[in-house]
Amino acid sequence: MTLIYILLGLACIWELTQLWPLRSLTYINIEDLDLTHERWGKVKILDVRDASEYWNGHIPGTINISVGRLPVLWSKHIEPHDEVFISSRSWMQRKKAARILARRGFRQLYAVRGCYLSINKGKVASPYPCMQ
Repeated sequence: MTLIYILLGLACIWELTQLWPLRSLTYINIEDLDLTHERWGKVKILDVRDASEYWNGHIPGTINISVGRLPVLWSKHIEPHDEVFISSRSWMQRKKAARILARRGFRQLYAVRGCYLSINKGKVASPYPCMQ
């Protein structure tokens, strides 16, 4: 019985660490985001959804590496000194991707507070339901 309590305690601690804020991740309100603004010109946009979701709708010019492949493939597309904007459907995916990149030395990470964005003919649209 004690082993069960220990395992439950470890599971709770792990969950709390996943929710803990990251210093290197800055959230941006969706209303303040304009990807055409010069401020975002040098920022690399990383879409961490699966390839099938990515091809159903994505921001043009984004780099698609799913969260599961991110620990292995990140170095082919982005470097630790790059500013990286993380795009995904859920806040948990964004947070997990940010943790992976922060462990590898990334200090300028950005994410939208809210839903995944897709630019469709110049208009911002959400092709998927929010998973906040």
